[in-house]
Amino acid sequence: MTVWLAGMRMTADRLMDHTLEDSVSSGATAATDWSVVSFEGRKVNGITTINAFCNRTGAAIAELVAGSGNITDTAMVTLPVGWRPPSNHEGIWGNGTNDGSVVISSTTGIITVRSTSGSAGIASGSNCRVSASWISENGRDPRQPDPLLP
Repeated sequence: MTVWLAGMRMTADRLMDHTLEDSVSSGATAATDWSVVSFEGRKVNGITTINAFCNRTGAAIAELVAGSGNITDTAMVTLPVGWRPPSNHEGIWGNGTNDGSVVISSTTGIITVRSTSGSAGIASGSNCRVSASWISENGRDPRQPDPLLP
């Protein structure tokens, strides 16, 4: 957010809020035993949203203890650089019959499946959708002074 002070000149950069508006539909990389069916990312008005549609090509992922919802943390897909959250971030996944949580690493961009609902686990051949949204990092480090301020 730009702070307006007396005597500041109005420029195109000052009228912007330093967020990027962008979209992407490629660049996500499947982890072992997964394939990426589709991927999209959007940055609009300071919010980043990602959606990945992945297919489980490896063995089924079963619950560690029946009815617990706990599964072995399993990497699913890696987000492209520039489409990763500013800090580790939680998201959701679902396949139409069950769902659960994922965590997205801010440093590696790896989306890791962490839990499942019910006792279904994730069957081989399951098509899983992952969704997450977060506040985007802006175009400059907010800890640094604004170079446009007088």
